[in-house]
Amino acid sequence: MKQQDRNQRKDDPVSSKEPATTLTLRLVVLGLLVIGCILVLRPFISAILWAIVLCISIWPLYSRLVNFLRGRRGLGALILTVCIIVVLLTPFVLIGLSLADDVRRFGSGLREVLESPPLEPPGWVERLPVIGSHAGDTWRDLSSDSAKLASRLKPLVEPVTSALLAGSVHFMKGVGELALSIFVAFFLFRDGPAVGKRFVEATEHIVGTQTRELVEVAVKTVRGVVYGILGTALAQSVIAGIGFLIAGVPAAALLALLTFFLSVVPMGPPLVWIPVAIWLFWKGWLGWGIFMVCWGLLISSVDNVIKPMIISQGSRMPFVLILLGVLGGAIAFGFIGVFLGPVLLVVGLRLLDHWNRTQMEQRRMKQSG
Repeated sequence: MKQQDRNQRKDDPVSSKEPATTLTLRLVVLGLLVIGCILVLRPFISAILWAIVLCISIWPLYSRLVNFLRGRRGLGALILTVCIIVVLLTPFVLIGLSLADDVRRFGSGLREVLESPPLEPPGWVERLPVIGSHAGDTWRDLSSDSAKLASRLKPLVEPVTSALLAGSVHFMKGVGELALSIFVAFFLFRDGPAVGKRFVEATEHIVGTQTRELVEVAVKTVRGVVYGILGTALAQSVIAGIGFLIAGVPAAALLALLTFFLSVVPMGPPLVWIPVAIWLFWKGWLGWGIFMVCWGLLISSVDNVIKPMIISQGSRMPFVLILLGVLGGAIAFGFIGVFLGPVLLVVGLRLLDHWNRTQMEQRRMKQSG
């Protein structure tokens, strides 16, 4: 028996000592394998990250659905995925399908406006302080010669239309990425516990026993970001609706609802209140136009205060750390960085705190020994 055990240990590559060249070769092959996997998954990394964010944020609802279905995870994942497609993906698909035609109609309509008869300046132009009379005369000079006005503005029509078409193409790419994310999310919902268990077990070899705590912190931070985005959108829509009502803007409730949906997108609310302010100026209501500009700046500034505040409460991290994570992550990684930035900073801070505590405990043990 002893001889057999010795032979087994000799045949086992893990238990026997290997030459340095063999170990180096294995590490090189492992590194090349990891790089190859990253290159293969690189086009889908963004979609996978969005799928993870989607699963983490909706997981409590999925758990209740699985309990209602008596543990049938596959059926629960299918039902939830279909609901996400109907609620989240379908509206974007419908918008994207009509976006190119809308851009072309916008370009043709803009050309018709440039070729239309000259217009008199609105009353608010001449009432502008200091430059009012000069602005009115300039308006009349340009309007008196429609060909001159068209020749100045027509060169801008094609670049604007091309830019909008390029934006529509980029929008459709985003819709495709969203569809792929929902497809990946189905499998994450169905096999989530097994995937999470394997991830924790693999990460424990690198991080140690702190892994589960860090995963919980990351999950809470991601959910805090999602709730922060929704809470910020609600706050911005309410504030925008109040401002629209004060200024007497028609369809204030509809514009507030549009603000809610656009608040999820970076620089979304200005797409609502800037046209409203321009409309007020065009109507000759100079005071209300200035009010809407100031109120719009208030609407846009809410995003930088409420969102980090909600996220910091969810993850129990300092407000300034979450604020820097949201802003820095968005600058470094785009919109997905709004989620990645706070998670990276929070996990890094927890790791640093854990290592500091470990070092202090080791010093105390040495001093006591």
